[in-house]
Amino acid sequence: MKPILKYYGPAILWALFILLMCTVKLGKATELPMFFPGFDKLVHCGFFFVMVVFYCNGLIRQHYRKTLSYKRILMVTVAAILYGGLIELLQLFIFTWRSGEWNDLFADALGASMGAFSLIITVNSINYAKK
Repeated sequence: MKPILKYYGPAILWALFILLMCTVKLGKATELPMFFPGFDKLVHCGFFFVMVVFYCNGLIRQHYRKTLSYKRILMVTVAAILYGGLIELLQLFIFTWRSGEWNDLFADALGASMGAFSLIITVNSINYAKK
């Protein structure tokens, strides 16, 4: 029997890192000059891009395949978007020093979709090169 979570370590750690970074009190750190307007949205997009890539890497390694079906990639993307929605709800109702925003959820969805698109392109190009 294969261990279920054997290859998902990076994805799980990354998801916990996202949760930590999205719930921590930043205080006046956001007023520093290196944080330009929209920096928060860029970070959300990058977080969820990496999470989808890590999770799909775990799927590929667990099933010993070089390909993923579109259905699996869609399921991973939807799960990542739902996770982003959960984080925004936590920010809105639990971690009141943060604000849950629709724009952050959109950035999460955009990052997850970009990760899915990059995986589709990469997996298809690898399989095409082997033919």
